[in-house]
Amino acid sequence: MLQASSLARFDRIRHGFFTRAGGVSQGVYATLNGGNGSNDAPEKIAENRARMAAALGVAPDHLLTAYQIHSPEVAVVEKPWAERPRADAVVTRTPKLAVGVTTADCGPLLFADVEAGVVGAAHAGWRGALTCVIEATAAAMVELGAKRSRIAAALGPTIRQPNYEVGPEFLERFLAADPANARFFASAARAGHALFDLAGYIAERVQRAGIDDFEDLGLCTYAEPERFFSYRRMTRLGEADYGRHINAIALAG
Repeated sequence: MLQASSLARFDRIRHGFFTRAGGVSQGVYATLNGGNGSNDAPEKIAENRARMAAALGVAPDHLLTAYQIHSPEVAVVEKPWAERPRADAVVTRTPKLAVGVTTADCGPLLFADVEAGVVGAAHAGWRGALTCVIEATAAAMVELGAKRSRIAAALGPTIRQPNYEVGPEFLERFLAADPANARFFASAARAGHALFDLAGYIAERVQRAGIDDFEDLGLCTYAEPERFFSYRRMTRLGEADYGRHINAIALAG
């Protein structure tokens, strides 16, 4: 798993941005697929998630990811749930409970206020970022006792601008929200299309949420097929499905 130096410096924190290596899945899911929403064999997904939970120092049923719907919804958890809530961020102040998100191009964000003992994870695709999932995550952490000035946030492997071509409707939506968003788009080879800087946009929204301690690992999911799953790459290759990464954080016991 990959780690952010901004979070690894805290003894009370266990976190990881897991790659596709180290699991038991095969084919397009090879090998560490953690996506319950994929068509991979459930027993293989369970084994992969158990391995990731162990790496984070928690029990298998204490690695929690929500049913993601590209929304600004945040789930606050105190114990393992029987049914996954529909949300795109999860926060907790319960030790030995790993909260996480699944991604395969969207931006995985992990948050921590160690002094308050509050951690969180957010799934920031373009829709979630545009509709304030990052700000909602920070607000939920504050409700649990965190302070924005103490929160450290890190962005893991995400599709990067050279590989993120979007159509005119996409560009128009962002410009309608804020004309200044034009700075996150570059010209594409196809007429009427543009290249979107999702990571740059996420960084701007993190700052807007009042968080200054921010780290971007700078890795592209699309560009490294041996290392990362990618929904866009799957679409380009015409594959039937794709694996999902787990990105999670926990307070040590």
